[in-house]
Amino acid sequence: MSKSDEYNNTGRVFVGKIPNDYASTFSVLVGENNTLLNVHSYLDLTEDVYTKATKLATSSNKDSAVISIDGQRWLFQINSMNANLIIKGKSGITQAPVLEQIYFMDVTESYNILSQLLLTFGVISIVMLFVIFGISLFFARRAITPVEIAYEKQKQFIADASHELKTPIAVINANTEALYANKTETIESQQKWLDYITAETDRMGKLVSDLLYLAKTDSEAINSQFAPFNISHVVTDVLLTMEAIVFEKGITLSQNIEPDLIVNGASDKMKQVVIILLDNAVKYVNENGKIEVALKKSRNHVLFSVKNSGSGIPKECLPRLFDRFYRVDASRVHDGGYGLGLSIARAIIENADGKIYCTSVEGESTTFVFELIRKE
Repeated sequence: MSKSDEYNNTGRVFVGKIPNDYASTFSVLVGENNTLLNVHSYLDLTEDVYTKATKLATSSNKDSAVISIDGQRWLFQINSMNANLIIKGKSGITQAPVLEQIYFMDVTESYNILSQLLLTFGVISIVMLFVIFGISLFFARRAITPVEIAYEKQKQFIADASHELKTPIAVINANTEALYANKTETIESQQKWLDYITAETDRMGKLVSDLLYLAKTDSEAINSQFAPFNISHVVTDVLLTMEAIVFEKGITLSQNIEPDLIVNGASDKMKQVVIILLDNAVKYVNENGKIEVALKKSRNHVLFSVKNSGSGIPKECLPRLFDRFYRVDASRVHDGGYGLGLSIARAIIENADGKIYCTSVEGESTTFVFELIRKE
């Protein structure tokens, strides 16, 4: 405003008063020395509130800010002016210079809503942080678990292999020292030491061969020899070679072999699986017990099973039954094997896209089964 602009007022009066629910703004005119000259308001407030508001606004040294009065928050905006206020009093008409006009708006509700939103967002953020952390931890553990299991199996494998190799090496070393101790003796007189060395060398060679085969299986390097073959013939041939051993031990052998069942794989390796399972059944069948062998088709699969009567296998041992070097019966650790047979059988079957498993009833029987895809 220019100097000619004037505010006509009869003093510091308050224009109208209605409840706060209907209006939330007011304005004041400020003169020299931050003197409150006039209030324009529809709010039901006391003069003291207007005075405090004016004082806080002018002393803030800001053109716009938020102030707090008696728990209420007000946003003010200061506009500079150059005008006169005409005041009519008992002594006549006087003029007072107006330097500033300050607008106030009640932002208490908005501030409370904003504070509540910030609090809510803060709580939600903290909760989501913990949820995301929990989910991340879960998936991280899930991703690491297979690596951890593989690492533990590798450590166990190395420890078991070292232990199994240590025994034949010790035997060979002991028998070699016995030969050196009797240098003047003839070879014939020391034949038993040589036989021990030969036997342990053969066992160690078999162990190394089995380990190499398992290593090739892990690297999927044995698939090139796969071709359709008659598994019925393979099973029948193995049973014929096992009849003498079964007869000597007084075992009852029953068989149910369906003819001309064709599967895809390496026939020599599948023969090895059948031998492993039958040999395992002969080892663990009870005295004068019974072994049942079956080969049959089931839809598009061929099922081979070997069931032997006996003490069975504890339920807690079944998941580890096909692990390398694992033995259920600790008393058979030195029975001539290394606990690799079932591991090799699983490797061969899985490499032929089949599956192998074991079921057992403690005190009654144990059944090994493998399934292969049948070829028409």
